[in-house]
Amino acid sequence: MEFLVEFDVHVPDGAARSEVEERESNEAAAAAKLAAEGHLVRIWKRPAASGHTKAVGVYRADSRTQLDGLLRALPLADWMRVTVTPLEPHPNDPGTRRPSRFRLPRPDLTPVYRLDATLGEPLDLGETVQGHRRIVPLTGGSFTGPEISGTLVPGASADWQTVLPDGTALGDIRYTLRTDGGDLLSVRSRAVRHGPAEVLARLGRGEDVDPGEYTFRAATQIETAAPALDWLNRGVFLGVAGRQAASVIYETYLVG
Repeated sequence: MEFLVEFDVHVPDGAARSEVEERESNEAAAAAKLAAEGHLVRIWKRPAASGHTKAVGVYRADSRTQLDGLLRALPLADWMRVTVTPLEPHPNDPGTRRPSRFRLPRPDLTPVYRLDATLGEPLDLGETVQGHRRIVPLTGGSFTGPEISGTLVPGASADWQTVLPDGTALGDIRYTLRTDGGDLLSVRSRAVRHGPAEVLARLGRGEDVDPGEYTFRAATQIETAAPALDWLNRGVFLGVAGRQAASVIYETYLVG
């Protein structure tokens, strides 16, 4: 469910500046966490008198009860007056971009981690019966996310690529991550990278190319034996990637 939430924040007279700054800092951190969890969609400021802060935001929650709990936990909650309006889909909403026959819940994307990985020298197998094959080692790197972070395990990570005649690269990307807590994650992505011939040629020459100039997407599976991370085994994940001269970035999202 989506809700329109209006905030009117009034700082009490005589509140210590240090307390105000601490609460505002904690509020920003709480908002970032809600956004990462998919609850905070967008938020805007509104004009307000001195000593007041007015804001309006769009939130997602399973129920009004869940939303109320999230709002009560905000660091500025006891300085806020909050108005909540439940929202319903409108058939003319241009943001849906879906024909009216699509009536099932629209999936959400929640960030899981960003992996910055360094690349080794590719092993070019040349033309095989399956196409032009090459193996690109992932030699190191680190990943960070709202709930998990750690490092890439070298020697157990690479991209087995098939390059088509038009320059499109089909990736069978397999890598191993070790979390800061010592748990291992086995990740496998089926990826496709395509774009204009001139852009792909620049990538092939090892140039840094803006990821917005080409498409690099992946369907990802994650496997782990860590009980606390079992939700990864049951998740459906999508990835957006960007190739750089000597590295690659994978941003992975949970489909909800």
